[in-house]
Amino acid sequence: MGMATLVLRDVHVPASPSWWPPAPGWWLALAVVLLLIAGVAARRIVVRRRRQGWQRWFDAAEGAPSPAERVALMSERLRRAARRLDRSADRLEGEAWLRFLDGKRGHAFSQGPGRLLLDGGYRRDVPPEELAAATVVARARFLELMAGVR
Repeated sequence: MGMATLVLRDVHVPASPSWWPPAPGWWLALAVVLLLIAGVAARRIVVRRRRQGWQRWFDAAEGAPSPAERVALMSERLRRAARRLDRSADRLEGEAWLRFLDGKRGHAFSQGPGRLLLDGGYRRDVPPEELAAATVVARARFLELMAGVR
C-alpha cells in the first residue's frame, strides 16, 4: 500500500455538551443552597415570632389598673427574664438589682429612668412621663434578657 491509496479525513471534534440539563452535582449544589435559604428563613421566622410573643407578654403590663401596679409588673417580668442569665438574679435588691439590669451597656437603670423600678411600685402617684421613660428602657432590657444578652 502506498501513500496514494491512503485517504485522510479531517479531524471531527464532537459537539460541546449542552448546558441543560445540568450535571447531577449541580442539582445537588442547588438543593443544598435552597435548603440553606429555607433554613435561614425558617429560623428568622421563629426568632421573630418568639420576640413578638415576648413583646406581647411584656406589654400586657400596660393593662394594669394603676401606674404603680404597672411598674410592679414590669419589675416582675424583668426578674423572670433575668433568671435566664443568672438563677439568683431575681433575688437581687436595690442598687445591685439596678446594676444587674444595666449590664455592660450603660446606666439606664442605676442612673437613668429605670430607677423608677426601685420604688415606683410603692408610690401613690407615678408621673406619666417617668413611667413612659422607664417603660422604654425596661422593655428594651427585657427583650435583651430574654434573648440571653448580658
